[in-house]
Amino acid sequence: MPYVDRQNRICGFLDIEEHENSGKFLRRYFILDTQANCLLWYMDNPQNLAVGAGAVGALQLTYISKVSIATPKQKPKTPFCFVINALSQRYFLQANDQKDLKDWVEALNQASKITVPKGGGLPVTTEVLKSLAAPPALEKKPQVAYKTEIIGGVVVHTPISQNGGDGQEGSEPGSHAILRRSQSYIPTSGCRASTGPPLIKSGYCVKQGNVRKSWKRRFFALDDFTICYFKCEQEFKTSLANMAKPRLY
Repeated sequence: MPYVDRQNRICGFLDIEEHENSGKFLRRYFILDTQANCLLWYMDNPQNLAVGAGAVGALQLTYISKVSIATPKQKPKTPFCFVINALSQRYFLQANDQKDLKDWVEALNQASKITVPKGGGLPVTTEVLKSLAAPPALEKKPQVAYKTEIIGGVVVHTPISQNGGDGQEGSEPGSHAILRRSQSYIPTSGCRASTGPPLIKSGYCVKQGNVRKSWKRRFFALDDFTICYFKCEQEFKTSLANMAKPRLY
């Protein structure tokens, strides 16, 4: 059964399928390290291995979408088996007994859990967009007309001043127009070229699907013109290297 070591990591032996659908399981020593955000497995307990012996496998917890008990159809001859779904790959592991199986599934699901805050008011992003759309004023503001343009596949709403000019020309430096999703835009190249604008922020967020309303962890990249998301950080780096087609949000 798994136990917690002195570094607050969950450890124990499991059998892992060498290759998916190969049916060959190998005994390995697993360490679930939530601080390092990864699941590692070794040939044996690292204390029994030679100095400098590294892990034979690793999986980032941010890549895990679900951990569940394997169905009899998936592994009919492998009792106490569970499966880790990570990106487009599945890892089948076999526990020692039913309690061992339950403990590992619960620990892995808890470590890779995606927490979505419940709605209780306006999201921060909505408040930020409102503040960007119109600067605060003490007096009642007159109605403002907007010019709608499609720039680089993104719908941009620009305030129009009373003299007919664009509101951006007389606006303060650093102000941004509101960017909305373009439903008809299909990117023909990467999110941005390597010589394009620098990143403002990048990192993992959770995103709700458009058709299936489930939440998935995705890697987002924001620059001055677009916000793109990828399955993982590695896919983002690859898209910058070979200009692969990302998803545009």
